Amino acid sequence: MNLRTGAPVRVGMLFSETGVTAAIERSERLATQLAVEEINASGGIGGRPLELVSHDPQSSPAAYRTLAESLVADDGVKVILGCYMSSTRKAVLPVLERWNALLLYPTLYEGFEYSRHVFYTGAAPNQNSVQLAEHMTRSFGSRVFMVGSDYVYPHESNRIMSDLVFERGGEKVAEIYLPLEAKPEDFRAIVKRIKTQQPDFIFSTVVGEGTAMLYRAYAEAGLDPARMPIASLTTTEAEINSMGAQFAVGHLTSAPYFQSLDTPANRRCVASFKARYGDDKVTNQCWEAAYFQVHLLADAMRRTDPDDVEALLRALPGSEFGAPQGRVRVDEHNHHTWLKPRIGRAREDGQFDIIEEARSWVRPDPYLVSHTLEDWSVRVKLESA
Repeated sequence: MNLRTGAPVRVGMLFSETGVTAAIERSERLATQLAVEEINASGGIGGRPLELVSHDPQSSPAAYRTLAESLVADDGVKVILGCYMSSTRKAVLPVLERWNALLLYPTLYEGFEYSRHVFYTGAAPNQNSVQLAEHMTRSFGSRVFMVGSDYVYPHESNRIMSDLVFERGGEKVAEIYLPLEAKPEDFRAIVKRIKTQQPDFIFSTVVGEGTAMLYRAYAEAGLDPARMPIASLTTTEAEINSMGAQFAVGHLTSAPYFQSLDTPANRRCVASFKARYGDDKVTNQCWEAAYFQVHLLADAMRRTDPDDVEALLRALPGSEFGAPQGRVRVDEHNHHTWLKPRIGRAREDGQFDIIEEARSWVRPDPYLVSHTLEDWSVRVKLESA
C-alpha cells in the first residue's frame, strides 16, 4: 500500500452544536473526540494520526447536505462521522453516492434502509422497538397514545410500534405530531388529551428540545408514571440532564446502552470521559455508538488502506469491538450492528435502572423480516417491573 507515513488521516465530523437537537448531538461530538484522542494516543493509524474536520450543521438537513458536500469536495474527506435525525442522514445520502464516500451513523433509527455508503451503529427497530412493545404491553396494557416530532423517524417509528401493539391485540388511542419548533403550550394541549383519554402508556418519538417540554407538561398535569408512563426510544441521559431529572423519574427508555451499566469497560470509559470533559457530562446510547464506531473505523483502517473507500467497505463488515455495552459487531450483510437490547427506568439522579436486558447481542434486522422475541425471551430480569 502506498501510505503517506505521518500524514494525518482526515475524517469528517457533522454533529450540531446549535439547533433543536444540539444537546444530544454535542454528546455524540464529544464521544467522537474522546475516541480519536484514544486512538491517536495509541499510535493512530499505522503512525498516522486521525484528524477530525468538523462543521456545525445547526440541526438543519439542508446544512448537513451542503457541509457534507464541502467535506468531500473541498476538504478531501472520504469518511464522515455524524448525523442524528433521519432527515439529516437522508439529506447526506445523495452526496455519499455521488462522491463514493462513507457515513458512520451512530443514532437509533426507524430501519427499512440499506446503503453501501452507510454503516449504522445505532439500534434498528428489532433491537429496541420490539422489546419496548413487549415490555409495555405486558407490564402496563395495550392502549397506547403516540406523540412525536413531525419528520420521517417519528412517523416510521410509530408505524412500526402500531404494528407491534396491534399484533398483541392492542389499540392506538391517538397519533399526534408536533413541529420541531413546537412550544410548551403545544405539549400542554397534548397532555390534556392524554389525561382525558387515559391510555395505558404514552409512546414518545419527540426529539430535541420538545422532549423536555413533553415531560414537564406531563409532570405539571399530575400524571403518574407508575401507572401510565412515557415510553421512548430517544429519551436518553442527555435529554434528562437538560430537562431536570425530576421530570423523567419513572419513565422508560429502550436502548442498548445506559451510563449506569455496570461493566468494567463502561466504568473505565465513563471515568475517562468525565476526567476529560467534566463530571457534569453524561453518556447515553448515541454517545456510546459515536464512541465505538470510531474504534471500529480505526481498526478497519489499520487492516487496509485508510484512504481507499473500497478497501474500507471490505474491511468494516464483520468488524468487532469491546464497546461499553459489551461486544458489538458490524453485520456482513446489511451494514447494521449487532447490539444488546435493554429497558431502563429513569431515576432521581438522572440515570437509569436497567430492569430488563437480553442475555446476548441481537442480530440487526432493519427490515423486520422476522421480529421474533427469540433473543429477548431469555431476558435477565434484574428487578420487579
